[in-house]
Amino acid sequence: MAKGTRPAAAANQVLAENRKARHEYFIEEVYEAGIALVGTEVKSCRLGRVSLQDSHARVENGEVFLYDVHISPYEAGNRFNHDPKRPRKLLLHKHEIMRLYGKVRERGYTLIPLKFYLKNGRVKVELALARGKKKYDKREDIKAREVRRELERVMRHYAGR
Repeated sequence: MAKGTRPAAAANQVLAENRKARHEYFIEEVYEAGIALVGTEVKSCRLGRVSLQDSHARVENGEVFLYDVHISPYEAGNRFNHDPKRPRKLLLHKHEIMRLYGKVRERGYTLIPLKFYLKNGRVKVELALARGKKKYDKREDIKAREVRRELERVMRHYAGR
């Protein structure tokens, strides 16, 4: 392939998703953030070797850091490989950081990553300002989902006649 002619990549290719986040939290606001990664982390991310399970972000000294994200070591990385669970800096505008800091200081709010994805060749994080759900909230969501599925099933049944 000639230099500079790459096949068109899928727009916003999702590398990893935090599936349980929407079940365990009420999502209030969503932000797109860049992430500071070392070379072998980027290569592992592109291979989809990222786990967002139990991960969260914190605002410290005017910067946002992502904790407990597991990016598997790159196989061909030899001794220059990265620490899989190291804290990673998120890149946001100052006004976004200040807004998040103010909200997180309120009781019950937390920052959680929803997904890692590629945008124009760069790894991005979809970060959510969220509030934890109680057990009864989760039950209500499950009940509403079951009712919606049953309604769709009945509609399909009668639409086919």
